[in-house]
Amino acid sequence: MLDIFFVVLGLFCVFVGVLGSFLPVLPGLPISWVGLLLLHLTSVIPMNYTYLGVWLAVAIIVLILDYIIPAIGTKRYGGSKYGVWGTTVGLIIGMFFPPFGFIFGPFLGAYVGEMINKKDSKVASRAAWGSFVGFLTSTFMKFIFGIVYIGLFFVKLIEYWDGFVD
Repeated sequence: MLDIFFVVLGLFCVFVGVLGSFLPVLPGLPISWVGLLLLHLTSVIPMNYTYLGVWLAVAIIVLILDYIIPAIGTKRYGGSKYGVWGTTVGLIIGMFFPPFGFIFGPFLGAYVGEMINKKDSKVASRAAWGSFVGFLTSTFMKFIFGIVYIGLFFVKLIEYWDGFVD
């Protein structure tokens, strides 16, 4: 019975992890990794520390890159920290206006942030675009890895399925 609880909770975690690709308040991949850990805590699936360690390292690296990529995009297009912060604030506000808030919120936030900083519409537009491109790149990367974690979860579950139904 505890095994089924771990599987269901693990499944919930890997799906919440994918949502974390889009919601900045959720650390997506670390939550997905907890789902893999829960699956390995069952009595059916043998504990594999190397497997879990590698995927934890991937989650941590992607988490770090999630903060670096938007900043790189903003800086590459001439932006500042105001643009990066504006992107984050825009994303948070945009969450209340789905589905387009996720798209336009970061861009508008970066634009407003750069207008506060530089007060030049052309420079602010360029920096906002860079911040937006960085945000999209980071989000896409998190989403792809979130899908990978779901795949890993199901591959292990299917591989050991007979142990759960016996």
